Amino acid sequence: MSLTKKYLKSKPLCKVTFKLTAEEAGQANQAVVLGDFNNWDRSEAEMKRNKKGDFSLTLDLPTEASFHYRYLLDGDKWENDPEADAYERSPIGEHDNSVVRL
Repeated sequence: MSLTKKYLKSKPLCKVTFKLTAEEAGQANQAVVLGDFNNWDRSEAEMKRNKKGDFSLTLDLPTEASFHYRYLLDGDKWENDPEADAYERSPIGEHDNSVVRL
């Protein structure tokens, strides 16, 4: 898993790329990244799979903000990002969420 950030000079936005390698995704056929930035809406978060089997999605997110997020594989397996900027307790449930800080 990786998280890359590219800040735009012309706007207060950051292009954030969320990535799961084929090895990290395992046998998953679908991966989505859900978070505060998309209201945890599965229809807004599907990651694209490349020929090597890696999944990725790039989003434009506002700077000077932080967002909770997690990966969902095949609609039932939740994963945190080991390269997240931080982890914080989810306001729902007993697990931690990954956090990206911009």
